[in-house]
Amino acid sequence: MSLTRIHNLAISLDGFTTGEPQTLETPFGHAGERLHQWMFATRFWNETVGKPGGSEGADHAFAVRHGQGFGAEIMGANKFGPPGWQDDPAWQGWWGPNPPFHTPTFVLTHRPRPPLVMEGGTTFHFLDTSPAEALEIAREAADGQDVRVGGGASVVREFLSAGLVDRMHLVQVPIVLGRGVRVWDGLEALEETYDVEAVSTPSGVTHLSFTRKVPA
Repeated sequence: MSLTRIHNLAISLDGFTTGEPQTLETPFGHAGERLHQWMFATRFWNETVGKPGGSEGADHAFAVRHGQGFGAEIMGANKFGPPGWQDDPAWQGWWGPNPPFHTPTFVLTHRPRPPLVMEGGTTFHFLDTSPAEALEIAREAADGQDVRVGGGASVVREFLSAGLVDRMHLVQVPIVLGRGVRVWDGLEALEETYDVEAVSTPSGVTHLSFTRKVPA
């Protein structure tokens, strides 16, 4: 059965997935790249960017799952581009001509545009619809494989609130941001509907795995 999954979503100790302000020059605001240093050190990341080496421990083992078993991706408008990208018809995302998704990718925006075909099998589809409807469309495109909800925090929060996420992998990074976009707001007692496992690694991060509980 196709699952809805979240992977490698890095959060600060106070629950922020990005700082502020988000701009073309600073995609993660004042957080910079501090939320993702754990991943940059892994073999998974080096292979993604075409470099040798990298760690092969637990951080790599968790990170590599980001690309396993997915047939479609859903992301929010703020992941696809900086504020105001909808006013730039030439904007094609942060990732260059060959984005790392290699699947149909559905961008949730109140200002949809025609599909954007990229290299490597990625086609961006722009939808103005609810999380449930977007998931139905993405599942059909995934052709039996899983659907990844790629972020940002607002989209993750909406899918969790709607009860649409089967598995979630968060990476808690030992920094305090104080401001930005939080993932936990409005999700009181989320742990009651998920089994939660925590694994800490020498890099200082804690991998939190949420698996939806099976009804008794």
